[in-house]
Amino acid sequence: MSWVLVALLVVPLAGALMLLVPYGKGRLLRAHALTVSGVTFALSLVAAAAYGSDGAVGMRLVTDLAWVPWLNLRFHLGVDGISLPLVVLTTLLTFLCFVYMCREGADGPDRLPRGELGRGRPRALVFTLLLLEVGVVGTFLALDLLLFFVFFEVVLIPMYFVIAIWGGRARRAAANKFILYTLLGSVVLLIGLLFVWARTGTLDMVALASSHGAGMSRSAQTLAFVAIGVGLAVKTPMWPLHTWLPAAHTEAPTVGSVLLAGVLLKMGTYGFARIAIPILPEGAAAVAPWLGAFAVIGIVYGCLACLAQRDLKRMIAYSSIGHMGFVLLGFATLTPVGLNAALFGNIAHGLITALLFFVVGGIKERYGTADIPALGGGMLARLPHLASLLTFACVASLGLPGLAGFWGEMLTLLGAFDPAPGLSRPLFLTFMVLGGIGTVLTAAYFLVMLSRVTHGRPTETVHAPLLAAVGPAGTTANREAVAAAERVTEKVTADAEQVVEETMTGGEDSGPKDTATDDTGGATARRDTEGARGSGSPGGGGRAGGGRVRDVTPHELAAWVPLVVLILLFGLWPKALLSLTDPVVHSLLGAP
Repeated sequence: MSWVLVALLVVPLAGALMLLVPYGKGRLLRAHALTVSGVTFALSLVAAAAYGSDGAVGMRLVTDLAWVPWLNLRFHLGVDGISLPLVVLTTLLTFLCFVYMCREGADGPDRLPRGELGRGRPRALVFTLLLLEVGVVGTFLALDLLLFFVFFEVVLIPMYFVIAIWGGRARRAAANKFILYTLLGSVVLLIGLLFVWARTGTLDMVALASSHGAGMSRSAQTLAFVAIGVGLAVKTPMWPLHTWLPAAHTEAPTVGSVLLAGVLLKMGTYGFARIAIPILPEGAAAVAPWLGAFAVIGIVYGCLACLAQRDLKRMIAYSSIGHMGFVLLGFATLTPVGLNAALFGNIAHGLITALLFFVVGGIKERYGTADIPALGGGMLARLPHLASLLTFACVASLGLPGLAGFWGEMLTLLGAFDPAPGLSRPLFLTFMVLGGIGTVLTAAYFLVMLSRVTHGRPTETVHAPLLAAVGPAGTTANREAVAAAERVTEKVTADAEQVVEETMTGGEDSGPKDTATDDTGGATARRDTEGARGSGSPGGGGRAGGGRVRDVTPHELAAWVPLVVLILLFGLWPKALLSLTDPVVHSLLGAP
């Protein structure tokens, strides 16, 4: 069955290369994207079934071929209980992203929503996402240090273009910051990997892990761990190397944010579990207190930053810094409990944050904004299904028992309560207390946000009468009107007595009109500058001119429900994941 791992790389790569030949668009392009990503996801399930659940330790489905013989470099792939869940998560989220892009009322992949994904180029977007999938899956499968680094770097270019081409208004600056930070981190990572190669004479990750640092002094291991750790920490991201993340998430399109938070951040934490800790155990023990300190600072800092945010996407981005801080704290304990918690938290964060970004993307498409005050509250009354999904994702992220987010945080704090021998227990007890404060702050910022967005009495906003007037969310009229409204809003703030209303699908004229042109060229929206206040139903998000904003669509449900099910499954049955990771964790740590 070793062919399965090769197929996991070949299928999306071949699917991307096929798009270089202009053989069709529209339905054919959508079918191509769904088929290629669906087959890749099915192959990951075949790999999971072939892996089994007998609890045995060691790499399976191994492919080991000569790559560059004169340098003793090998194309070495394999999967175990640490990498398998991440491979399945990557292929699942990529498939769900394509399902979401093909939803009703959107223009993508030839029906991409112009307001967020659409500056056109649907074929280029599908190509880029498939290439991104190749890099991420390859990172989780590679068992050669240099091959790992190659796949690690392949990911950067597609994500750069996803942000820079299909992102928001400040997309270029966000993309440049992303690429500069991650490339500088990669340089440091490469230096650390080459240092390990120079000291041990091998790049085989399996052999290096089984030797547990033999042949390297404690000082050499510490130096290598710092270099590798810094490179991985940028991608994680760890405070204070996190500053690229909020801008990247805020400006990225919905599918870009989903993949960035769901799987790209996991490449950094996976590197700690696969390379830094098992290969450099003495270096890990020396740096663990510092790693724990930076982790808890990130937890508290991320939570406090979330309390100050007005933009939903930016708030979720800062929440990722806090949640990944729990993952790093689990690694810092150097105990089986802590490492299992970190690996569980990886998967839980990928599922929950992907759902959060999906739902917020739907909100932004309907309202024309992700600004919390501008949303106006009362979403449960306007869009009950969308608001319920947002509430579910938030309570899962804050660690409610019975949902997946609970186990990663709880087990991390348990690991900090009793760290590995040689680590200062009073210090880690302090980390545990600070982490506990972080869980309280996490609940605070999510509940505050929900009280402002989903609960309360709906209030009039600039966007509410617009949405009520233009009809179903996702239609061409809606997108064009929302784009025009964003420009008109700047004038409205200078004159608080005027309220902007745009109509593209009907409604009666009540005053002088002029036109606004959207970003995609030529389409106009009529602007009514008089009598708009009071149009629509109470709360502004209901009816006006006979239109109504649509709640969750079937395509959105198809993309989001699998995440809801998995969050519930791992929350109620954590053994489903821990039974895979626990034997491998004990082996990597040399624990009985």
